Amino acid sequence: MAKHRAIPQGYMTVGEVAKKIGVTVRTLQYYDKEGLLSPSAESEGGRRLYTDKDLVTLHQIMSLKSLGFSLDDIKQRLIYLETPTDVANALTEQANDIRGKIEQLTASLTAIEQLKAEVLQMRTVNFKKYADIIVNLQMKNDSYYLIKRFDDDTLDHIRNQFDKEGGLNFMDRFNHLSDEIVQLQKESIPPESEKCQRIVEEYWGLIMEFTNGDMSMLLKLMEVGNIDAATNAWEERQKIVNDYLEPALQVYFSKLGVNPFGEVE
Repeated sequence: MAKHRAIPQGYMTVGEVAKKIGVTVRTLQYYDKEGLLSPSAESEGGRRLYTDKDLVTLHQIMSLKSLGFSLDDIKQRLIYLETPTDVANALTEQANDIRGKIEQLTASLTAIEQLKAEVLQMRTVNFKKYADIIVNLQMKNDSYYLIKRFDDDTLDHIRNQFDKEGGLNFMDRFNHLSDEIVQLQKESIPPESEKCQRIVEEYWGLIMEFTNGDMSMLLKLMEVGNIDAATNAWEERQKIVNDYLEPALQVYFSKLGVNPFGEVE
């Protein structure tokens, strides 16, 4: 009984705090050692004593830890609680962190569901292709629809031709140019117009950059680009681009006096 009377009113021992919050005594000792949460007082007998305020700070630490922050990150993010505004700010920060985590988890769930759908459409197990799809899903790259249409040789060519940054840059340019082509189609700009031919020249330059001048790769692109019935928004856009570009490319190559497609037939 004397031991219990030695604990001042309003204070808790390390064991009591551990039980209340559901952590181990060793964890609290470690947080003290790392400067995250030190006891507010010490009893006459040398026991570490905590207050309700310490419990709130501990809640901050545990919440941030559950969101994947390192202890160093948590130390920088802790809001010291002196006023009601401090507490409100701490809770606001926690709420924002949780919202961010929810967004990440939602994106991860969407990617998993999309990958599952893609995997079920493939007839053979191909972990290399699965990995490519995962990377593109993580980059929020809608062109991952292309990956399932590419054979292994084409995918190896892409891996050798582009690193992550270069691949993203290429797709940004490709998608931007495709959007311009869709706009030309909406405005009914003639294939032989100067505006159209300028964009066709740029588009063909991207194709040559992608193939690195390999005409056999051009044939594979032609096969991949042949979309009879679109199954998603990306393919719908690409079908519009293909239909509009076909006569425009004929005009372009006619002016150049070449037929690159004849070289791969």
